[in-house]
Amino acid sequence: MALDISHAPAGLTQAVTRYFDALYFCDTDLLQRVFHPAASLFDADDGRIFADPISCYHDTILRRSPPAALNAPREDEILFVDLLSDAAATVKVRVRIHNNRFSDHLMFAHDGSEWRIVAKLWHLDEVAADA
Repeated sequence: MALDISHAPAGLTQAVTRYFDALYFCDTDLLQRVFHPAASLFDADDGRIFADPISCYHDTILRRSPPAALNAPREDEILFVDLLSDAAATVKVRVRIHNNRFSDHLMFAHDGSEWRIVAKLWHLDEVAADA
């Protein structure tokens, strides 16, 4: 069921906030907390599907200069929440990392204590002109 963001479970919106913070501050501890250890990330470009395990993304974040350290503009927002059940949800977000703006579809599952991302499908929407 698609929800107005204000009606999404608090724990789910907190998990999305952790995701945004992990990206903006390049905080791998937050990244590990919000992603399930078996999570995978996907991108589809030029008719090909790319898939990476969370460990590869962790390494990418470790190598990245934190946008926060560069005083880069912070742009992140929840666009859509779809609750599949009490323990499964899809959240569409938009986020800026340096000069890149992405749309992400985050698949969340509740493990009994917190919401964790089990899969991420992302797309590079644009490169910001003010970069």
